Amino acid sequence: MEVTAAIRLCLACATSIGYSASLQWVRASAGLGTFVSDIFHEVDEEVRREQLKKLWDRYGNYAVAAAVVLVAAVAAWRGYMWWEGKKAAESGAAFEAASTLAETGKRSEAEAAFAKIAVDGTSGYRHLARMREAAELAQTDAKAAIAAYDQIAADGAVGPALQDLAALRASALLIDAGSFEEARRRLEPLAANDRTFRHTAREFLVLAAWRAGDATAAKRWFDLLMTDAQTPPATRSRVEKLMALGTSASKS
Repeated sequence: MEVTAAIRLCLACATSIGYSASLQWVRASAGLGTFVSDIFHEVDEEVRREQLKKLWDRYGNYAVAAAVVLVAAVAAWRGYMWWEGKKAAESGAAFEAASTLAETGKRSEAEAAFAKIAVDGTSGYRHLARMREAAELAQTDAKAAIAAYDQIAADGAVGPALQDLAALRASALLIDAGSFEEARRRLEPLAANDRTFRHTAREFLVLAAWRAGDATAAKRWFDLLMTDAQTPPATRSRVEKLMALGTSASKS
């Protein structure tokens, strides 16, 4: 029994010694693996740095040039926006000053001021100044004002709304001048359902027909205005009064 116990003790010691040695070997192997991994990582980093250096040597000048161009473009855009804002402010102030001249009865000075804005102002104020210049001109020379409005109406750069408005004002001057047929010819396209100022155009057509003594045409445009649900109340009221005047005149 004692011999057997001694043998078992020896085997246990040997197993323990063998396990400890194996554990130390595993630990050493793990440390060696980490060391080898670090070496490969450093090699990869060096390769990447070398590749980046080659790319920079090849394309670096282009990158710098692109950055310079981008900075210059941003600076130019900001400068342009500042200049546009400054010009718009100047045009607005000049337009207000010209309007004040018109309101105080200094028509020739106002006309000259609007004419200057129409040449030197920003795009929006140029178009508005042309309209106001023609309006001032209408106070003294209707024929010249009609010509000015015609130029605006024919200029696609001002936009459809201002073109139609210019055509309307020219037609109103023609009605005042007694050119009813010419006014009708110009107004009828403006009275179409898709035009911005169709209700005003129809009202002018009623007026032109009434002044020309054409009761049939006046009634036709009057009925169109009355049956259009979108006709403004003020327009309805004016044409109703006009037609009532026509009825009273015919009875008398």
